[in-house]
Amino acid sequence: MALQYISTAFATVFQPMNLLVMCLSTLAGLVMGMLPGLSATMAIALLTGLTYNFPTQTAIIALLSIYVGAISGGCQSAILLNIPGTPASAATALDGHPLAKQGRGGLAIFLATTSSFLGTFLSVIFVMTLTPVLTKLALKFTSWEFFLLSIFGILICGTITSTESQIKGWIAGILGLMVSMIGLDSVNTVARFSYGNVNMMSGIQLIPVMIGLFGFPEILKAFKLNNDEQVIPSSKFEAKEGFRLMGRNMVKVIRSAAIGVGVGIIPGVGEDTAGWLSYWATKSLSPEEEKKTFGSGNPRGVISVEAGNNACIGGAIIPVLSLAVPGSAPAAVLLAAFYMHGYRPGPLLMTESPSFLYNVCIYIAIASFCTWLLALVLSKGTVKILGIPKKYLMPIIYTLCVIGSYLINYNMFDVKVMFVFGIFGTLLTSLHFPAAPFLLGVILGPMCDSNLRRALNLSDGSLAPLVQRPICIFFLVLIVVMILAQLGVFKKLMGKKA
Repeated sequence: MALQYISTAFATVFQPMNLLVMCLSTLAGLVMGMLPGLSATMAIALLTGLTYNFPTQTAIIALLSIYVGAISGGCQSAILLNIPGTPASAATALDGHPLAKQGRGGLAIFLATTSSFLGTFLSVIFVMTLTPVLTKLALKFTSWEFFLLSIFGILICGTITSTESQIKGWIAGILGLMVSMIGLDSVNTVARFSYGNVNMMSGIQLIPVMIGLFGFPEILKAFKLNNDEQVIPSSKFEAKEGFRLMGRNMVKVIRSAAIGVGVGIIPGVGEDTAGWLSYWATKSLSPEEEKKTFGSGNPRGVISVEAGNNACIGGAIIPVLSLAVPGSAPAAVLLAAFYMHGYRPGPLLMTESPSFLYNVCIYIAIASFCTWLLALVLSKGTVKILGIPKKYLMPIIYTLCVIGSYLINYNMFDVKVMFVFGIFGTLLTSLHFPAAPFLLGVILGPMCDSNLRRALNLSDGSLAPLVQRPICIFFLVLIVVMILAQLGVFKKLMGKKA
């Protein structure tokens, strides 16, 4: 029966009209992913209304294709301009942009797009084979586990992005958590740190913060006097070298894809966390000498991030289909679109619409291949951006940053937020504080805050469940070991023994 559903899905997607819709949607997703401020969530939301009168399968193909394209497209601006197109690509900039500055931007884009394709494709296999098992694991996560997971993610990000002291990375992450507290809290809807400002009561939007943190420092750097970084070496599209590196790093791709799927099935975490965790795993398991090259142009960093964040697409689909619970923000919009087109995801899906799971898997797999081809074609033109002097390029980038911030809510307040955090990002850079942990703190802050408060309400203020639940104990041990390792406690103990 499964083979019949799969063959029907292939026949549907290869109908000329559906194939054209897939290509156009994928291209739109790539473009929206490249432009700062236009996220995958926005891409799906905009397309959902346009597909209202589409045939059902054509609409599903369009929505899944733009999702895949938008997550993959963010890597190009991260590599070429050090400005992530989407939050999921923030970790890609760590090694991708240094590669571009070395004249290997074409290689970095090839590695990123190929890893994106492989990560998405592998996640489809997980969706088809491991959905029941992974769904049961996700159900074991309660408020306590979500709270510790968010803390763990911020600590990891602070550890792997700090070039001087990991404590600086942790401080940046905590500052991001504090910024995420601004606005109405999600438990009692009490205004916090808004000072009577209606705009601040609605909270600080993620996209303007991201654009400010990563875009402004690059814009200001381009206009500094005696700037030696104006000219970046010309970049070649090194496909042969790219295939060789991908072949040598397939184990890392598979491991990152598994991490991405695992993160994706946990509701509310998302692609950005999957990218950081994949990067951390690759860096942690690398030889000591190679660890020093991460953050300065290591191709394995690009490969692991893009495989992980794109594999999260399939992972986020698992709870959508089996529990009707979205694993990420784009998946939440996708869930609403499924309902709009007559599908009811949840425990009864396999009874009511048994073919839908296989349709989704095949559509995502083919969309990922389509994304790979289109991204490679586009990148032959986008790598030429590196040859444009930054003093001419950055006014255009600044305009896009302003437009991207404004389009979130069509509110000039978001443009002001972008400008304020642009100045703050420049200050962080000058003080050698990494911006990425701050951004992840803003992303994970609502999850951290709401789950801790909900857990304390359920336990009458007791912290005892933290040491009574197996998954909580696992995360606590990881957090304590990480902190002690970065503070040098283990090295001191080994020195005393020696």
